[in-house]
Amino acid sequence: MPRTPTCVLSDTSPARTGDGHAVDRFVEIGSFTKVLTGTALVRMAAAGLLDLDDPVERRLPAAPRTGITLRHLAEHTSGLPRLPPGTGRRDPYAAFDGAALHRLLGRLDQVVVRPPGQQEEYSNLGYAVLGAALARAAGAPYEELLAEHVLRPLDVHEVSARPDPGRRLLAPGFLGRGRRPWTMDGAILPAGGLWATPRAVADLLVRLVLERRLGDPAPSWQTAGPLLWHNGATRHASVFAGAMADGRWVVVHRLGGSPEATDRAGIDILRGAGSGTS
Repeated sequence: MPRTPTCVLSDTSPARTGDGHAVDRFVEIGSFTKVLTGTALVRMAAAGLLDLDDPVERRLPAAPRTGITLRHLAEHTSGLPRLPPGTGRRDPYAAFDGAALHRLLGRLDQVVVRPPGQQEEYSNLGYAVLGAALARAAGAPYEELLAEHVLRPLDVHEVSARPDPGRRLLAPGFLGRGRRPWTMDGAILPAGGLWATPRAVADLLVRLVLERRLGDPAPSWQTAGPLLWHNGATRHASVFAGAMADGRWVVVHRLGGSPEATDRAGIDILRGAGSGTS
């Protein structure tokens, strides 16, 4: 069976790695990106640049009236589907660039699958729309507004949409070559396209959820009782990051393998720490 390089960081184990998965190399973090996008939304609202309940068309004039607000997008209650229409299979987001999103905005009322605010349905498309709205409100590209409102205030710098290829870690493939990642630096970037070092993910988790340096956690975080968490998965990488109300936390990142196994590993570590076992 192919090996699955793994990196684990937690409150009890600052850096436990396996099979060469380093804490200082950039890896895909998938939908953990949404945590940063949601935090940017809350921070920009606090700065008076927008309101969480702004309708989408107020920030993106190309969109028709749908009743969808920025809050709906952040909370996955927009009624938009999980994926943009027409996504492919081998590299699903490669063609979903800014122009494609702009064209889609013009018929957003035809894309919704249910009225907004009624039911939660996880939506990468919703976060792509949210990222575009934030960029327009900030008058700056997504990466710039993220740095200004989230990363620099948290003193976290190892996050990028396009890290130096020499510092990237990819899942091992044929003859040890890295497997090709999906193209996610276009319009889908705010939903799942960022790269970060595992230690940066750990810093983000601790500083956002436990230390609360930027206030209460954004609505992007998932909750399960005393646990705040988010995961992420791309073609060949997955991450789980979670923190308990009592201060315990864990980050698990894997190159290859199933995302479900990554989530289970994170939960098992938190359960083990809670019971006093290692």
